[in-house]
Amino acid sequence: MISKITNNVWKLQLDVEATNIYLLEKEKIVIDTGYRSRRQIISQFLSKLVPLEEVKMVLFTHLHYDHIGNFDLFPNAKLYASAQEIEDFKNDPEGAVQSKEMAGKFKAELIPLPNKIGPLEVVETPGHTRGSVSFYYPEEKVLFTGDTIFPTGIGRTDFPNSAPEEMHKSIIKLAEIRQKFICAGHD
Repeated sequence: MISKITNNVWKLQLDVEATNIYLLEKEKIVIDTGYRSRRQIISQFLSKLVPLEEVKMVLFTHLHYDHIGNFDLFPNAKLYASAQEIEDFKNDPEGAVQSKEMAGKFKAELIPLPNKIGPLEVVETPGHTRGSVSFYYPEEKVLFTGDTIFPTGIGRTDFPNSAPEEMHKSIIKLAEIRQKFICAGHD
């Protein structure tokens, strides 16, 4: 369930269907927060690695419900998403989140991602959504791809806020990054 990717990167994987959650332990950064329905077990496992109130930042690869479900587990964290994701959420919360229930619960102050945040480079990878991003951790050569790349292919591009015409360019951009580990949004 919890596995160590590198000296500083942990992965929480509840099952094959679930969204992977990543923790940069030293910086206390969480990438994506998983399904709301798995809240108790996510809280239980993550708190073994870091007290949840010590998490400083939560970074979202995109704002679909399965990636933002536990945004409020981290009371002292600042929440970041791409400017495009934030705009799409403001214009159509339910369409951006893909869940009426979660769109109603997602009351968060989102901060637009800069080009670099902590030790991570932000890589714009539109396709799955217009505002999808990946994160590259050059020190450890880890690439967090959200739903752009999976172990078995690429993410869907048939959502209202998808950008299918951009996916090919995003895949090429990610292929050019020298990485040792690809950490996808799902396995």
